[in-house]
Amino acid sequence: MRTIGVIGGMSWESTQSYYRLLNESIKNRLGGLHSAKVLISSLDFAEIEAMQHDGHWHQAGVKLAHEARRLEVAGAECILLATNTMHKVADQIEHVLTVPFIHIADATAQAIKRKGIHKVGLLGTKYTMEQEFYAGRLSMQHGLDVILPTVEDRELVHHVIYQELCQGRLDAVSRRHYVEIIYELMRQGAQGVILGCTEIGMLITQGDSPLPLFDTAILHVEAAVDFALGHQADSR
Repeated sequence: MRTIGVIGGMSWESTQSYYRLLNESIKNRLGGLHSAKVLISSLDFAEIEAMQHDGHWHQAGVKLAHEARRLEVAGAECILLATNTMHKVADQIEHVLTVPFIHIADATAQAIKRKGIHKVGLLGTKYTMEQEFYAGRLSMQHGLDVILPTVEDRELVHHVIYQELCQGRLDAVSRRHYVEIIYELMRQGAQGVILGCTEIGMLITQGDSPLPLFDTAILHVEAAVDFALGHQADSR
C-alpha cells in the first residue's frame, strides 16, 4: 500500500472527513484491521482565507507547495489537497513534486463521465464557481457543460460555506436553500450536481437532492485509494 499525503486544514472539518473516508475505504476494500497509510499537514485556515480574500494567490501557492514538498520528503507517495478552492494553485504544487498530485476536479469529472452525464451544476465557493481554474478544467479537459447558480445564489452558497460549514455549523434553513438551488439547476438542464466544496457533503446528501450528487471529497478519496492500492496508473 502506498502512503497518501494530505494537505488539510482548509477547513479542518472537511480534513477530518478525509481521514475517516480514507480509512473506511481501505477497510472496505481490504477488510480486517487494515487502515490507510496517511500523512497529514494541517494548516491554519485563517491565514489561507486572508490570502484568498486579499487576492494573494501566489503567496498561498508558495505556502501550499512547501507543505506538499514536506509531505513528499516525509514519505508520501501521492499528494491530495483537501479543498477545491485551493486547487487554483495546483500548478505551483505540482511543480515542486516528483510524486503524483491527484487533482480533485479530474477525479470528479471521471466519476461524472462514468455515469454518462455531461451537463452538471456546480456548487462551491465563489472562487471555485466563478474562476476558470475549476469549471474551465471540467469543460476544456473533460468536455463537461457546467451550469452555475445565479449571482445571488452564488453569494448564498459562498456565505454558508465560510460562515457556517467551515465553522462546523449545520443549519436546516441553509440546507433548504441549497436544495432549492439544486432544483433551479435542474430546471436549467443539469443532469447532476457537483458538491464542489469539501464541506458541502456535511450539509446535504443524496437523499436531499432530485439529481445525482457528486461529492468531491468522497471522489477524491476514492481516486487516492485506487492509487494507493495500485489500481490506476500514475496520474501525472
